[in-house]
Amino acid sequence: MTAAALALVLVIMVLGEDDTLRLASLAALPLVVLISKVIGLYDRDELVLHKRTLDEAPALFQLATLYALLVFLLERALIDGEVGRMQIVGLWGFLFVLTLSSRAAARMLARRRAQPERCLLIGEPAGCQRIKRKLESAPAIGAEVVGIIDLDPLVGKPASADLQQLRATVIEQHVHRVIIAPVSTDSADTLELVRVAKLLGVRVSLRPRMLEVVGSSVEFDDVDGMAMLAIRRFGLTRSSWAVKRSLDLIGSTIGLLAAAPILAAAALAIRLDSPGPVFFRQTRVGRDGERFDILKFRTMVPDAEERKAELLELNETDGFFKISDDPRITRVGNVLRKTALDELPQLFNVLAGKMSLVGPRPLVVDEDRRVEGMHRNRLHLTPGMTGHWQILGSSRIPMSEMVNIDYLYVANWSLWVDVKILLRTVPFMLARRGL
Repeated sequence: MTAAALALVLVIMVLGEDDTLRLASLAALPLVVLISKVIGLYDRDELVLHKRTLDEAPALFQLATLYALLVFLLERALIDGEVGRMQIVGLWGFLFVLTLSSRAAARMLARRRAQPERCLLIGEPAGCQRIKRKLESAPAIGAEVVGIIDLDPLVGKPASADLQQLRATVIEQHVHRVIIAPVSTDSADTLELVRVAKLLGVRVSLRPRMLEVVGSSVEFDDVDGMAMLAIRRFGLTRSSWAVKRSLDLIGSTIGLLAAAPILAAAALAIRLDSPGPVFFRQTRVGRDGERFDILKFRTMVPDAEERKAELLELNETDGFFKISDDPRITRVGNVLRKTALDELPQLFNVLAGKMSLVGPRPLVVDEDRRVEGMHRNRLHLTPGMTGHWQILGSSRIPMSEMVNIDYLYVANWSLWVDVKILLRTVPFMLARRGL
């Protein structure tokens, strides 16, 4: 509400010459709170573990749009004077930016002061251990695993036994959230376990195995009171292809023009630093298995590939060849890698249609041969300069998990997903998360 009032005052002061706010304008401000409640902005943090302000941007966009429309319709009652188009656009822009930034700041302060959310995991041991590792590797989530209960011994027990064991653990460990990771969500025991956990008054998260195949791109359908999940087909429609390609063309063109001085300076530095070509070309596997030459600035000595065999024992990742202090990297190459500037020439690959700004990781031929089964469907999309694999820390994710992440990206693609990944890539590059 404060952001809405500030946005309205700023627009009137900056864009309005003779306009003044009436006292009635104060009555419109509580509507911001009402709209926020209706679209779920006040309830989301209670439901989810990972609270990201960027995920709320579409809802905040709706809020700013509805509020600007409201001010336009009630102009005569709220403002002395005439509201122009620029004022309405300014109000919309100010409100969107102010709400987004203020919620991000408030969430940051809350995260610093709040105690970790104490989580109890219930499920088969392997699945629970995987969730535990994920939570421990992401301190920004602010979750702490205080216990793990094997689901198998609970199967077949009466609900009273489930309730008794859960209540004792919840009280003893001061549990805030129960995370259930069953093998099958269709089991009557699993459904009863969810019901029991909700009765205890704690937050409940469910990790169904089905999401490993269909992802999160589902719609709830109501068929005469019977709930069903509508799962969209795999891959992109023609219109989605056109939208994604348009984003690539616009983004790569602007990127190349803006980065032209940096490209020239980097090329000159490489030439002066060590003998050999400016660019490094390597065969990668692209969309539908088509091979192409990826373009990067050369960051290693010319005989780097020949020396790879003698360094295999120093490899630090599963499925990929990566060494944190690779002796083959040149002085200029070290700077280019740390700043991710060695990736800039890939914009030429994007412009040519061989790569995308966002997409699955472009694998070398040997790595691609190890991808099997449904995960080969990751090749349905053009590989990207960045993707989920990048912002999660490309050097920390084993190949088996990376190909599954790529598969789910293809299954759940949307323009907003690409925009979010691009926005999240910037701070990750600045933090130098990858090797």
